Amino acid sequence: EDLFGGGMGGMGGTTSERSRTMRGENKMVTLNVDFMDAVFGTNKEFEVSRYEACDTCSGSGVKPGTTPKTCSTCGGKGQVVSVMRTPLGQLQQVQTCPDCEGSGQSFDKCATCFGEGRTRGSRKISLKIPPGIDSGQRLRVRGEGDAGQRGGSRGDLFVQVNVKPHPEFRREGSTIHSDTKISYIDAILGRQIKVKTVDGLVDMKVPKGTQPETTLVMRNRGIPSLGNGDQRGDHHVHVKIIIPKEISEEENKLLEEIKDLNEAKKSS
Repeated sequence: EDLFGGGMGGMGGTTSERSRTMRGENKMVTLNVDFMDAVFGTNKEFEVSRYEACDTCSGSGVKPGTTPKTCSTCGGKGQVVSVMRTPLGQLQQVQTCPDCEGSGQSFDKCATCFGEGRTRGSRKISLKIPPGIDSGQRLRVRGEGDAGQRGGSRGDLFVQVNVKPHPEFRREGSTIHSDTKISYIDAILGRQIKVKTVDGLVDMKVPKGTQPETTLVMRNRGIPSLGNGDQRGDHHVHVKIIIPKEISEEENKLLEEIKDLNEAKKSS
């Protein structure tokens, strides 16, 4: 699989005037991926509806038991010449033969695929999701698009990734954001707390005097770099300080004493 950016380019099949074959169309599907699977990578299986080579004629489009013949309209040249009379004289126009579509051959069409060489079907695709992939990015699986017409090569399959949101983590590039709540006592005195990361619970030190909305950074706990899993972003922890609406008489007394100490300190 290839990581693919930008437009799909050449979504339709291609053909030459002297060939009955036509390359199959490229296909694009959207694949939903869990947040954690996008972080560390995974293997996904999914069903794709697409054109498959016709089993009856083995993809040739020719009725079994028959063989193609030289086109009687163009004599095998694949082109027809028409002459138009104009005030300036005769004008010759060369066009692709409408009967053989430029192949120079005519044939009895397969009754199953009506000469297309392909029929509607489906296939289960196994895809490796690389670590660090993000929403909107595309993966290309070569040769897994629609089967070509009358023996033409297959197109490619483009998979557009959609990463599902996580209930606790938010992603910004290679950085993960999350919130943690601590008491006002812990904010004043500081303490060691456990924080949930994509790697599991990790110890983090909350320094003394931590202010509301402080952001603490945990290095190398973020999203792996796409294509280089050894490099990772950071995890930003946004601290929310809980102020109680009600406190006990003993707590109120202690806080009043602290308040008196602070006022005395200011006046000295």
